[in-house]
Amino acid sequence: MKRLGGYKLFIMLFVLLNFMCKSPVTENHNSKKINSLAYIMNMVHVNPGEGETNSAYNTPNFVKSRGFDAMVLMDYIQCAITYDNFEKNIIPQGNERAWITSQAEIIDKKLREADSASIDVYAFTDVFVAPKSIWGKYGEEMGMQETDFHGYGGDIKNVRKPNIQFPIIQKLMRAQIEGIFNRFPSLDGLVIRFGETYLHDTPNHMGGKLVRQGDEGIADHVTLINLLREEVCVKRNKKLFYRTWDFGWFHTETEIYLAITDQIQPHDNLVFSIKHTKGDFLRTFDFNPTLGKGKHAQIVEVQCQREYEGKGAHPNYIAEAVINGFEEYEGMEGITSLSDLKGNPNFKGVWTWARGGGWKGPYITNELWCDLNAYVMSHWALDTTRKESAIFTEYARELGLSPEDTEIFREIALLSNKGVLLGRTSKLTHINPWWIRDHHMGGITAKDFNNHEEAWGRLNEDFEQIISKGLVEDVLAEKEQAVHIWKKIETLSQLVITGDKLFKDYLKISSTYGRIKYEIIQQAWIVMLKGMEGEKKEVFDRELIIKSKHKYDQLWEEFRALKANNPQCATLYKPYGFMLGNEDLHGEEGMEKAVNRYLSLVVE
Repeated sequence: MKRLGGYKLFIMLFVLLNFMCKSPVTENHNSKKINSLAYIMNMVHVNPGEGETNSAYNTPNFVKSRGFDAMVLMDYIQCAITYDNFEKNIIPQGNERAWITSQAEIIDKKLREADSASIDVYAFTDVFVAPKSIWGKYGEEMGMQETDFHGYGGDIKNVRKPNIQFPIIQKLMRAQIEGIFNRFPSLDGLVIRFGETYLHDTPNHMGGKLVRQGDEGIADHVTLINLLREEVCVKRNKKLFYRTWDFGWFHTETEIYLAITDQIQPHDNLVFSIKHTKGDFLRTFDFNPTLGKGKHAQIVEVQCQREYEGKGAHPNYIAEAVINGFEEYEGMEGITSLSDLKGNPNFKGVWTWARGGGWKGPYITNELWCDLNAYVMSHWALDTTRKESAIFTEYARELGLSPEDTEIFREIALLSNKGVLLGRTSKLTHINPWWIRDHHMGGITAKDFNNHEEAWGRLNEDFEQIISKGLVEDVLAEKEQAVHIWKKIETLSQLVITGDKLFKDYLKISSTYGRIKYEIIQQAWIVMLKGMEGEKKEVFDRELIIKSKHKYDQLWEEFRALKANNPQCATLYKPYGFMLGNEDLHGEEGMEKAVNRYLSLVVE
């Protein structure tokens, strides 16, 4: 369980003051200005298998005070019904039914809190997931084929492959929707995820996605969306947010998006939900080309605690770039930002993930950087004519910063965007965007993995291209520039004198965290790139590799000391590449092994 720490005091005081003073934030939210988007939603995304995240954004009153009009609950509502409406006592008395009952009671409490705050609630729903008792009785009809278990998790060996075209699946889907809204009548709608299914927190349920890809997948989506549209939007007058997220098909290909959605009749309650990136929330990925296309309402998903970029452990202000465009989009034609999109009639809302996404850490004790991103996104959505800079200044004022310190805070925030870009990737050449994810740092692997799930952190092919193109010095210069940016951020953080102690301490600690992290990357890349280059040329820059490895070791010592001496410091990165298949989500491959290998080659 993660701890919110000192920042909890700040948010509690903010909520109290907001209630007492009837802040303009709440009044704007309630009045829904003409320039306000129809949907301003937030979610706390839960790491698979880790339980509920401790966050201010789990509190409805706080979420509403931040300008949101809806919360998305990630509480497995599809697993909190008994299916008695499908077949009486199909879930017999015992552990399975007791777990369902307890899960429903948890959701009841959260819905009561949301109702008290007068904020809408939509349930994040994996399709299709059902109790094991149902799979045991109707498994053959539901599809007994072993499935590709990428992204499923849980009891992988027992995951089956359902399909929306099977009559029994359609009957169960209708029964599930009926069961959900009968059991939770105050629920305002569903958010549908079909692309991934995680079972880590649902020990009595199994499932998988209902749709395929290719021509069959187009037909599957049309069948599924029409069924959901009828049951949720038409019959019950509830909202249906259908996420297009998958792995590079419906979510990113305009032709596929239109082939599916053009076959669906629009409805006021039907909205398609799409990440702002052409793929996952990663830098250097294009703006999603399906946004603004077709004939249906759309909302845009924005991750505020960026899972590939520190998860709030260091400055990483992306709201400005989501609204106005990332620097890597400069010179591109078409829609590259929410500001470009805002005149499009399809654009109806923003859905932020104030916390979460991904699998592991770093785990934070202060929500500052996540909160900043969420605040700016929600307040821009409340009035899309406002300048992002004015909203930022408003946030700094709430922190108690002077005009002078606001300027410093803003410079830190904007610098962080460029520091992340140059520190983890490159503007000159392709870099595997997943080489860092959550708290895992990949590297040059010592063997050629055939399993895609074991190769997330692999940099081999990209480094070979850098060497063959003669870009080694240029790419390392980018890393040097990134470190220069992070050192400037660290220096600036020491200059802020207003705001409360917790804020000032975390501003300094998180800035130092970022500087150390990106210096570690710089030194590791020197060793790995120069080591691979030397191996190919059979001539090593021995002095540079030894010097960089020594600096690399010193930086890890400094990193560990930062954590040991500062309670607000986030947990640290691990020098191992991400790998599904074990509890720690990594093996021995990664940055540390690669750096040590090249050192051993030059000191023999």
